[in-house]
Amino acid sequence: MADSIITGIPVATGIAIGKAFFVNRSHAANLPRQTVAARLVGDEITRLHEAFATVEGELKTIRKTLPEELKSHGSLIDTHLMMLRDPKLSGAAEEYIKTLGLNAAWALEKAVADQEQAFGAIRDPYIRERMQDVRVVADKVQTKLMGLEVDMTAISGRAIIMAHDLTPADTVELQADKIMGFATVRGGKTSHTGIMARSLAIPALVGVDGLEDKVRDGDLVVLDGLTGKIVVNPTESELEDYNERAALFEDYSRKIKRQCHLPAETFDGSRVEVQANIELVEEVAAVLDNGGEGVGLYRTEYAYLNRKELPSEDELADKYIDLASIMSPRKVVFRTLDLGSDKFIASFGELHEANPAMGLRAIRFCLKNPQLFKTQLRAILRASAYGNVSLMFPMISGVKEIRQAKAWLAQAKAELRREGVEYDPNMPVGTMIELPAAVMIAEYLAHEVDFFSIGTNDLIQYSLGVDRTNRHVSYLYQPLHPATLRAIKLVVDAAHQAGIEVSLCGEVASDPFCVPILLGMGIDSISMTPQAIPGIKRIIRQTNMHDCRKLLRDVLECRTVSRINNLVMDNIFKHFPEEVTFFSSLLENDELPS
Repeated sequence: MADSIITGIPVATGIAIGKAFFVNRSHAANLPRQTVAARLVGDEITRLHEAFATVEGELKTIRKTLPEELKSHGSLIDTHLMMLRDPKLSGAAEEYIKTLGLNAAWALEKAVADQEQAFGAIRDPYIRERMQDVRVVADKVQTKLMGLEVDMTAISGRAIIMAHDLTPADTVELQADKIMGFATVRGGKTSHTGIMARSLAIPALVGVDGLEDKVRDGDLVVLDGLTGKIVVNPTESELEDYNERAALFEDYSRKIKRQCHLPAETFDGSRVEVQANIELVEEVAAVLDNGGEGVGLYRTEYAYLNRKELPSEDELADKYIDLASIMSPRKVVFRTLDLGSDKFIASFGELHEANPAMGLRAIRFCLKNPQLFKTQLRAILRASAYGNVSLMFPMISGVKEIRQAKAWLAQAKAELRREGVEYDPNMPVGTMIELPAAVMIAEYLAHEVDFFSIGTNDLIQYSLGVDRTNRHVSYLYQPLHPATLRAIKLVVDAAHQAGIEVSLCGEVASDPFCVPILLGMGIDSISMTPQAIPGIKRIIRQTNMHDCRKLLRDVLECRTVSRINNLVMDNIFKHFPEEVTFFSSLLENDELPS
């Protein structure tokens, strides 16, 4: 039997077998916590700034030498460079050295802790993971201060990289051709480690509990990016089994990739658009390579994070125009800002809210800050002259919010028209459906917009009262809960009755067990991470609407999640036998609610 089996969150599929190699570990246990004599305070401040400057210099060099497969992550290194230059982090650490006499590494740790506390109440996993960039930068500086650099040339053969956290810069130093897989302690489903791993087409797990305790350098490990397991020092029979599964998955992956540019059309001729969710313009290559038919969700928040000043209209417009132009004539749907002032500390001052997830964020925040909102609207409108552009508003709870948002859009259009700036006057405008309130008044909202986009991640979370990032209750986060399915169907029906299209852009869209049910409901388009597109297109092409509608009728009659899960498992076994090998673990759960 293997020495141990530990689990994490799979963010890039596949199976890797190789020797473990740690590139960094948590500094928490070894962090020196000392005070320095008053006469040495100046020297300690100098050490701090020299460490910041050294890391900045190394990142600049790495930025210039990014290999082709990682060039799309250059903007992430740019973000880290910007944070290194931002006096907020280094300045706060310097102040702790001056006032408390702390050594540089400890002072920096306290400065980071202050920022983490400021963002600690954020429930949005996407934003929380972006805040981890602060920690990544601090870790690099602390590594210099503590003299803990790892010799990257010590990797012999191809290795499975273990780390507390990873950045694109780390990956470049490691030499991508030697990496078989990633496993990190930090990170969630939308973390950049996963984005990097998918770009390199290698399996990866994040959020691995016990990684630093249970795995040693040189251990033989199996990293299973299908089930989220790491098997430490497997037996011969376990190794043989995983080698066979890895070979099967590689064959399957090659097959679906060859077919990914075929249309997503069922046997009986029903067509569904399969689009991508992205946050960086550089991800467009992955969208097109994987057969994406458009961008169903462009998250616009990244341009606003970790900076002292808000982006200008021209800066935003340049990014948006690039994206629209490259994707044209394919559709690009821009979601307006889904942030609150708790993420704009430098520009707006800190807003103390007991529950930011239900506070002043998204459309509420934009309506409270119309100049910021209008700047973004003008940038999106300018991009609409260069491609097939739509926009949608997040976190809408009522008709009044939609009308207020559209009024600001009308003002932005009028200004551009007076200035002689080109834009598409007929640019489609939609709304996200992610609150239970929006579901219940979907028939009213449908008459205010051109399309709906169902954001199932938040809809499930708010409907079931479950924080999916909380390990104590995450098992209750069930995409196939009867309430979730009924809510989605209600929205689809309301949209079609009003004659507008409806898309779905949450994780449900890339869940092979949910897709046949969504087809049965009549969803017009679905949007997901680019790497999930080939597999989902294959499932759509292997089914027919008669079976999908029958499955939908059957699940809507069920009263429990476990009964629905059993039905969809039977459906997968019956219609998609090859997929069962790789996806059946997604429904394995010993704590399913009834």
